Amino acid sequence: MKNDKNKLKNQYRVNEQIHVREVRVVSDAGAEVMPTRKAMDMARQQGVDLVEISPNAQPPVCRLIDYSKFLYQQKKRQKEMKQKQVKVEIKEIRFGPQTDEHDYQFKLKHAQSFLEDGNKVRAYVFFRGRSILFKEQGEVLLLRFANDLEEYGKVEQMPKLEGKKMFLYLSPKKSGQAKKSQQKRDREAAEAQEKLVQDAEQAEKIEKNSVLANAKGGDALKKLKENEENA
Repeated sequence: MKNDKNKLKNQYRVNEQIHVREVRVVSDAGAEVMPTRKAMDMARQQGVDLVEISPNAQPPVCRLIDYSKFLYQQKKRQKEMKQKQVKVEIKEIRFGPQTDEHDYQFKLKHAQSFLEDGNKVRAYVFFRGRSILFKEQGEVLLLRFANDLEEYGKVEQMPKLEGKKMFLYLSPKKSGQAKKSQQKRDREAAEAQEKLVQDAEQAEKIEKNSVLANAKGGDALKKLKENEENA
């Protein structure tokens, strides 16, 4: 957790760490380009920090925020995400080489449920005594099992005989609980920076519109002057 905290601290330049001459400060009201020193003075007056959120912009985009509070929220969010992580389990399904249809369908439904929950499935046929003579029959059963679960799982390992057991491994194919949890963690990890990125995009858009407006205004003024000279 200490390493995570240090990583967060090193992710953004703050206050005196910002060495450029001027920055674009964004807020809910808009954006303004100003000298970096002036932006730092504003941050001190408001009791917050000047945080560089888009260093590659010209000039870099900054925001006035409470950086300590921001780091605390990030750390808390990371802790919550770790607590919500779902451990992927391997569920076992056992067959005999001559499993009847009713038992097969019963175990097929269990395997389907396991895969839908985001768990892996290890199905195997156990050959007791002379039943090892029916290993081809066991392989056919496992291949049928994999085919019947094609919609829910993908084959990680084709049927393979190990001692008296022939194993087949399946992993979730669709977005089960574990996969959804991973996607959720990814989203939550991005949420902390999403607003900052939006601010940077907003600032760039405002800058482009401002440049365009100035250019149009200049063209109109030039045209008006030409008309007056020709009159």
